[in-house]
Amino acid sequence: MAKVDVGDAAPDFELEGTDGLTFKLSEHRGHNVVLAFYPGDATTVCTKQFCSYRDKADELDGLDAKVFGISPQSVDSHERWVEEQELNVPLLADEDLSVSRLYGVTGWLGPLARLTELKDAPGGRYVQRATFVVDREGVVRFRQVSRTGVRFTTVGEIERALAELA
Repeated sequence: MAKVDVGDAAPDFELEGTDGLTFKLSEHRGHNVVLAFYPGDATTVCTKQFCSYRDKADELDGLDAKVFGISPQSVDSHERWVEEQELNVPLLADEDLSVSRLYGVTGWLGPLARLTELKDAPGGRYVQRATFVVDREGVVRFRQVSRTGVRFTTVGEIERALAELA
């Protein structure tokens, strides 16, 4: 599996998202972008992560970047979760894990994973919790992957990563 690392050109992709969004990374050149990969809508840690982004909306709005969540659930699932939790980050549907594989953030769902809240694992794989900061030129400047999925990138960590770009 390929792995995108700091200093690499961010692979381009296109995904459907909430609010009728069709997101294409290359269309965001000239802007900083934060890609927040996560295992699943409405799971405990994912809810904590995206609710923390919601609760720090003023700080997120003040960032010199736009944040997007990416997981394998459908747009319909994303829309329900956004409504239930009043989330403010656009969510993108990577149902076949093609983008997650492209960025090197999938793992095999092993026997212990049956104890998790993940209901589906396309092809036996799941999305690892990961954050990438892509600069205005399309280069990855920050990469953080949580192999266990219990730790997520905070708004403060995103702010610090973006401050290093200035």
